[in-house]
Amino acid sequence: MSNFTRFAWGALGYTLLVILWGALVRATGSGAGCGSHWPLCNGEVIPRAPEIETLIEFAHRITSGIALLLVLVMAIWARRAFGAGHIVRRGAVASLAFMIIEALLGAALVLFELVAHNASLTRAVSMALHLANTFLLIGAMALTAWWSGGAPAPRPGADRRRIWQLVIAAVALLFVGMSGAITALGDTLFPVEELRQGLHQNLSPFAQTLIQLRVLHPLIAVLAGCYTVVLAWSIHGAAPTGDTRRLALGLSVLYIVQLVVGSANVWLAAPVWMQLVHLLLADAVWILLVLLGAAVLAQPAARTSTAAAAGVAVPLSAD
Repeated sequence: MSNFTRFAWGALGYTLLVILWGALVRATGSGAGCGSHWPLCNGEVIPRAPEIETLIEFAHRITSGIALLLVLVMAIWARRAFGAGHIVRRGAVASLAFMIIEALLGAALVLFELVAHNASLTRAVSMALHLANTFLLIGAMALTAWWSGGAPAPRPGADRRRIWQLVIAAVALLFVGMSGAITALGDTLFPVEELRQGLHQNLSPFAQTLIQLRVLHPLIAVLAGCYTVVLAWSIHGAAPTGDTRRLALGLSVLYIVQLVVGSANVWLAAPVWMQLVHLLLADAVWILLVLLGAAVLAQPAARTSTAAAAGVAVPLSAD
């Protein structure tokens, strides 16, 4: 494993920790810890005599800034280490672009005061978009590390049927993640102490919009999970390479674990620590799906011909 590959995987791991810290900021209502100031904190570069909410928010800003610097270094390093047009270069540039968008979205949440106890639909939509960009960010970073380690780039002749199946799975998981972001926001703004109380809120005709929306998340997660697990097992059974088979198996097993953890999260009325575990598993599932897609797209589509039908071997590729 090259130094660049180690750095890229390390940057991804650090970014996942920053994402979890950001979820802690939301779950503890600390998003307004620095007021409506950005990039300053309560009008100061370094806040003096800060409260706990300020410490949590300020720490998140510092760690997010370090993550941005790591991705910037990765993009510059990729440009120096790989030739023009190399797939690793494109992955690193995409990672930097999504990281910048991530920072701008975070700044917008603060500047427009879509934090703390804000229960508007605008905040819910913003959180969903933030989650979608986060998924795209960690997906791009994972691909950069994956390709830099010698994994082949996608082939033009990849199986189109598989491509569409993977696209559907990716869109489905994006919707699961976005609905999960709204659900987590509802759990923060309208906490419950037990499942029965949560169900009563959900069924109440006077419930807040966020409470009503969070009913959809478990349903979306189960439906998307059934499709994703079936697709992963199908790929696992047809995969010619070890990496593809391992990724498919890992994705199917991890998604089942995620559903179990999600059920426990609902049953326990979404404690903060369980929300963080649930989010980490969601990120891991997304990364595995992205890498599985890259592995599948790197395989040439099977060619059939009259000769092949007659029992004559047809090479899949020239290399």
